[in-house]
Amino acid sequence: MSPSAPAPALLVADGPPTPGEPLALVVLARHGVGLASARGTWSVAGPPARLVADLEERLHPRWVWWSAAGAVRALGGDGAPPVHLARCHDLAAVHRLLHGGSRDDPAAVWAAAAGLPEPAAGRRGIEPLHGTGLLDLDGGSDDALDERGQLSPAWADGRALDDDLPPAQLLARAAELAGLALRAATAQLAAVAGLPEHRVSPVGAPLAVQTAQAESAAALLAVELEAVGLPLDRGTAEEIVGAAVGPRPRDAADDVRLRAARDAPVTAQFGGSALDLRNPAQVLDALHGLGFDVPDTRAWRLERLAGAHPAIEALLRWRKAERLATTYGYGWLDRHVTADGRLRGAWSSADAAAGRMTAQAGLHNLPTELRPAVAAEEGHVLVRADLGQVEPRVLATVSRDPGLVAATLDDDLYAPVAAALAADRPTAKVAVLAAMYGQTSGTAGEALRRMEKAYPTALAYLRAAEAAGREGRDVRTYGGRLLRLADAAASGPDAAFASRGRFARNAVVQGAAAELFKAWAATVRAGLAGTGGRIVLCLHDELLLHVPRDDADAAVALLHTALAQTAHRWAAGSGVRFVAEVAVVRRWSEAK
Repeated sequence: MSPSAPAPALLVADGPPTPGEPLALVVLARHGVGLASARGTWSVAGPPARLVADLEERLHPRWVWWSAAGAVRALGGDGAPPVHLARCHDLAAVHRLLHGGSRDDPAAVWAAAAGLPEPAAGRRGIEPLHGTGLLDLDGGSDDALDERGQLSPAWADGRALDDDLPPAQLLARAAELAGLALRAATAQLAAVAGLPEHRVSPVGAPLAVQTAQAESAAALLAVELEAVGLPLDRGTAEEIVGAAVGPRPRDAADDVRLRAARDAPVTAQFGGSALDLRNPAQVLDALHGLGFDVPDTRAWRLERLAGAHPAIEALLRWRKAERLATTYGYGWLDRHVTADGRLRGAWSSADAAAGRMTAQAGLHNLPTELRPAVAAEEGHVLVRADLGQVEPRVLATVSRDPGLVAATLDDDLYAPVAAALAADRPTAKVAVLAAMYGQTSGTAGEALRRMEKAYPTALAYLRAAEAAGREGRDVRTYGGRLLRLADAAASGPDAAFASRGRFARNAVVQGAAAELFKAWAATVRAGLAGTGGRIVLCLHDELLLHVPRDDADAAVALLHTALAQTAHRWAAGSGVRFVAEVAVVRRWSEAK
């Protein structure tokens, strides 16, 4: 903000907001912002990005919004916040934490915060609908709350903020909506803080409150990730695709010719028959014809047969090429890689299962073959950090199994586990994975029985989660996220008992690991503020930073320090050690 620009009016009936306190925000992209603090509600006309930047600098508030996706994107520009917004409370993210499921729209958020029944699903998100005239469809749109206390549909879906209304009326409504957001946040915080005592952290705020803060930060990070994008060398990407699938098709007929050319070496291995490789039933019949008694054509099953017949290897190579051609080929590059050399897709801070971050546009499933194309821009490097053996370490934290806790002190957790099981390292790894995923047959079953004897407390924790899943009882992760299992039990057949049990058994670990990861990512994001570095990818347990070359050493130190700080808060008193493998590279493929 320039020195000559007027400052936003902060005065309300009971005085200006206090620096650092929650400040609710509703953005009107063309008019200004609605605000609410403990002292009242008000609105300010003007460019929203400038107003928010100034308020961040002057007050350092904890922003409260219905969702980062709605509030931050409405600030304009390229979708990224105008400045680093340090702290926030995201109502949608905290609602998912408290109540599980996939709904996080304002109507559902308000109803839960107000102790009301969940309303029927309607339009999603508070976003002004410019000039649509839809307000006439809802006669009750003048009132934010209906006679039952529910958020009125027009206020929940954005029609109440339609640009057809006079600016003064819009700003007044934005302020009122910000006031409701602040009330909802207050109710959410009380609910989070009231979660069971065994989830109270001995360090800082209650653990579930820390989780709510990290989930909110992750929701803001998700918006930033989409805006910033992943740096991608398009020339290298096209070379990789071309080497696998051939040149870019000139037209539809050329595409058909190229497909046939890719298919021919594989069908020749099956006797040159008119085999449709894209038809699993036909491929399965062809495999049976070669004498392979397999129940399906899944890649992992065929990989076990590699070397048994040239047709198997040809089919596996074809599948990789076909995936590049159809999912990550020229069309994918055209759709998702922009002129500035960034791969962009929408991000979600939590899936509807265990709460992992997810992304579209192939960002979370990028084939290994394309990793050489993910490259730092001139004068920059990529800093890649991967949490080592994070789920076993999380299991040690949440279960407090003394033997498993002791194993985390080793850089390679599987080495002491192998010693405890009197087994080799591969068997130890299978045993740990069998424990978390509930595998009971074959080698995994025997390994699991050894785990039962060596780490009884950890296994008891997992069995309790599995029992809850089988019985259709909801469970919460270590950080407080509700995993809805009662709904699945009510709708699923009896045969689904085992699968629900396995899901719960793994989700209490995977969900807790996702919470730790997002708390770590939020801490790293805070440490990058004011530098030229940005997080450009969150991939399960892996962070990828894009930083100026001269800042590489500082970024490496930040990743380690942030993990230590996060573990100190998140796993306080557990004695569990978390580790990260960090590498500075030019291309993602160079990281080991």
